[in-house]
Amino acid sequence: MKFGGTSLDDAEKMKHVAGLISRYLDEGYELVVVASALSGVTDELLKMSRDASRADADVTGWVDKLFEKHIRIAENAVSNSDALNTVVKTLEELRDELEKLLYGIHYIREVTPRSRDYVLSFGERMSTPILWGSLTSIGVKTRWLTGWDAGIVTDSNYGEAKPFIELSKLQLKTRLQPIIDRGEVPVVTGYIAKSQDGSITTLGRGGSDYTATLIAAALKVDEVWLWTDVDGLMTADPRIEPSAKTIKELSFEEAVEMTALGAKRMHPRALEPAMEEDIPVRIRNTFNPDNPGTIITSKPKEPGGIVKAVTLVRDVGLINVQGFGMVGTPGTAARIFQVLGNAGINIMMISQTVSESNISMIVPGSVLMKAVSLLETALLGTGLVKDITYESDVSVVAAVGRGMRGRPGTAARIFKAVAEKGVNIRMIAQGSSELNISLVVKEGDCEKAVRAIHEEFRLGGSN
Repeated sequence: MKFGGTSLDDAEKMKHVAGLISRYLDEGYELVVVASALSGVTDELLKMSRDASRADADVTGWVDKLFEKHIRIAENAVSNSDALNTVVKTLEELRDELEKLLYGIHYIREVTPRSRDYVLSFGERMSTPILWGSLTSIGVKTRWLTGWDAGIVTDSNYGEAKPFIELSKLQLKTRLQPIIDRGEVPVVTGYIAKSQDGSITTLGRGGSDYTATLIAAALKVDEVWLWTDVDGLMTADPRIEPSAKTIKELSFEEAVEMTALGAKRMHPRALEPAMEEDIPVRIRNTFNPDNPGTIITSKPKEPGGIVKAVTLVRDVGLINVQGFGMVGTPGTAARIFQVLGNAGINIMMISQTVSESNISMIVPGSVLMKAVSLLETALLGTGLVKDITYESDVSVVAAVGRGMRGRPGTAARIFKAVAEKGVNIRMIAQGSSELNISLVVKEGDCEKAVRAIHEEFRLGGSN
């Protein structure tokens, strides 16, 4: 079981989660629990790490405010006095450690990727002891561990660290199984681990999901339950399309496409460990626990329709690289990938005309201007490229579903539905897997496009 920050961000929710864990233990389940930071805390810590280098940084004030927030929750969520004393002592030690770290950043006027990960680790390190205390207060035998105590070892790619899978799985099995065999529930911090040299690392946004599936693969569990504040993955964002419904079943392939294309802020590699061990992953609502949610498996029992969901990715940029010098010249696309890859810029989508005179790509909006500048420096004046243009006010709308495979006319239906709403398509991409068709449209048209496709395939009905 993994609980996200929205499931843990006040005392009542913390006690509710503890009660939920106790309920499933009473039903005979053996459990491992993974906890995220309280909702919003990771963002607070990220801001602290950035602002600590300023001359006017109020380090002590920031740390005290964060500490007091956790203390208030602990005092109301942990009723056992001995457990509360342990939690308060732990939080006090973490408060002092964080303050010293931020003052270090303040004095040298610089935050490094390594020190940023260290700062970000405090979110999970503060929330997990409170959940432990809440469980202890209702008689659940439990033990809390950091991700590194549990056995997760990563490389040193701070901010997006990659676990050494086999080593981590071996250590997770060796360290967690004896705790389970003693009848205790391991409560593990999500998102954080350590590199081989002992430095704290983070697994990237959504990394708690990755922690959970990695533990699941190591222990070869029956299912992974990712608890959040919605009933599962939806056919569309209900804030855009009110008729959107929960999807009952998805294949791993479909889920990977959906999460990569904006359906849920899940780590892009989070499903890999579960896929490799064929472990079903279920997304459930902490506050509606009797709803079965969405189950993700290798072979869904229900085939579903042609399109399962319509997703939306905002805050992206479109880059067009044009030039007749690219025609018949091998390696141009590879050079573009290399230039952007060396700068750590991910290309989300790419499309090339048959004439080879134009390559279009989508990158995150936050790095659009950096990407354009790098490409101009590398390609203009080489004789290959005549012009590099960009658009910043675009979004990606994608239709996802296994039912599109080998189904003639699906793309035509999508394009027609969007066109009838007056939406112009700026770029199109579809892989040979035929799992999704992605469209780039103007930001102002993106919600109309989502609603048009959702309506065309009648996704508001039973799924």
